[in-house]
Amino acid sequence: MTPKVADFLRREALPTPCLVVDLDVIEANYKRLARLMPGATIYYAVKANPARPILDRLVGLGSRFDVASLAEIEACTAAGADPRLMSYGSTVKKVSDIVRARALGVDLYSFDSEAELDKLVAHAPGARVFCRIAVGNHGARWPLSEKFGCSVTMAGDLLIEARRRGLDPVGLSFHVGSQQVDPVTWDVAIARSAMLFTDLADRGIELKLLNLGGGFPVRYREPVPSLDAVASEIRAALNRHFGNRIPELMIEPGRAIAGTAGVIRSEVVLVARKDYGRPERWIYLDAGKFGGLAEASGDAIDYPFRTRHDGGPAGPVVIVGPTCDGADVLYDANAGYELPLALAPGDTVDIIGAGAYTTTYASIGFNGFGPLKEYYI
Repeated sequence: MTPKVADFLRREALPTPCLVVDLDVIEANYKRLARLMPGATIYYAVKANPARPILDRLVGLGSRFDVASLAEIEACTAAGADPRLMSYGSTVKKVSDIVRARALGVDLYSFDSEAELDKLVAHAPGARVFCRIAVGNHGARWPLSEKFGCSVTMAGDLLIEARRRGLDPVGLSFHVGSQQVDPVTWDVAIARSAMLFTDLADRGIELKLLNLGGGFPVRYREPVPSLDAVASEIRAALNRHFGNRIPELMIEPGRAIAGTAGVIRSEVVLVARKDYGRPERWIYLDAGKFGGLAEASGDAIDYPFRTRHDGGPAGPVVIVGPTCDGADVLYDANAGYELPLALAPGDTVDIIGAGAYTTTYASIGFNGFGPLKEYYI
């Protein structure tokens, strides 16, 4: 939590749950990635947090945008972003959305199947396209494998077909999974991409672009590789596998830009014990899985918690949300969380590093609970 956010929370009597985002951290994270990856163009993954103040700040910094829906395209356009500098990165698009995106000026599209290629040929003739290949997500805390990407062999055939049918096949993309904590995963994906670049060159197609995706990790409770270490591994892998013919690069950070900028303030609703013989207390918060903390599922993202009682005696807890759904458990007893014994109903709990993938995961009214209130400072 930055001093700016802490001061704002002290001064304002904010209704909970709410998210407070420090826009200066957004800017600092963007500039740090730009410094660490000087050869790559940043396309902010809008799905991480599409709030207008974030988009405004990034437009001012010269960011480009990875968009996954027509609504995200329109949000970026409203913030002053040029549609020609957006990448429609979803490989599953409705025909009506392709038509509208093309009319707005979006010229770069992702695909990973023949059926999606058919739609782009028919409704975005002449567009630049890149094919997403499937790569391993080992080491990712929030894997994205299976659903997206095709085999390398299929990708090669699809790109050849794209050129035959009038599209401009510019490159490849991959995604090593969100919150990737094993930098070597990028090496494997880059090696696979380089092989396909060479194969397609032999077949008459000179690809120009490699989209390295996102996955850059941020620190929650446990240590993760630093962005410096990840960037160094990526640069080494590119040199290893592409030599002096490194293509145009793009990256799609979302969490790495917005994650550390935000704090969710929540209120303790109930502290309860369920068995005389068990030590853990059940801490019921007014923010849960349906209120923006879906990534706590399976302990994938282990958010740190801060309270005014920190430093005093603590004990094991189960941390749950407020709804009447049994799945609304953030962290069970096996997750190893401990919170102060003094914690009581009415106390606030600050959930750190919650700037990404929270407001966009919040339901709009499940069980009568509204979405997260948002403050951008």
